[in-house]
Amino acid sequence: MRFKRCFDLFFTVPGFLFLLPFFGIIACWIKLDSPGPVFFRQKRIGQYGKPFNVLKFRTMVKDAEKKGAKITVSGDARITRCGRILRKYKLDELPQLINVLKGEMSLVGPRPEVPEYVEHYPEEMKKIVLSVPPGITDYASLEFRNENDLLKGASDLQAFYINEILPKKLEYYVRYVENRSIIVDFSLIIRTIWSILKKT
Repeated sequence: MRFKRCFDLFFTVPGFLFLLPFFGIIACWIKLDSPGPVFFRQKRIGQYGKPFNVLKFRTMVKDAEKKGAKITVSGDARITRCGRILRKYKLDELPQLINVLKGEMSLVGPRPEVPEYVEHYPEEMKKIVLSVPPGITDYASLEFRNENDLLKGASDLQAFYINEILPKKLEYYVRYVENRSIIVDFSLIIRTIWSILKKT
């Protein structure tokens, strides 16, 4: 685990410093596009069930969670103009590098879920998934990179996510934990970068 932390810092520290000017540009864009904070913070469940606030660039109108579901779909009216582009290229996820620097997340690991969804984890799967730090990317992130499109046709977003998508994600989370290695982490990072570049 210590080696994985060194791996995270080896890539995150220079990556964060390199991207810092872009953080400033994106922050100005968000503020000019719509009123509200630059960052979106949401309570997620981390390693060993410890809650933390995940950071993202705000892509929705101010107080969006009070105006609709926590799950968003393609075409959601709450998404701002710049938010659509940030989401398309996963740029809204960049502030999670701060979570990695703080030790709350890893570059690669099971995606952290909100407490309400963690309650639906089967107990054995929960022990496995929460035994490692959550990550910015993993197998499930790649498989469900178009999750918003999958949810778009659902009549009940919450039920569809909990009953159809979450169980499949959990299988990917467990697969990662049981087969994790530095080689696996590196390959998932490369695959994630490639999937983003393909959209450009």
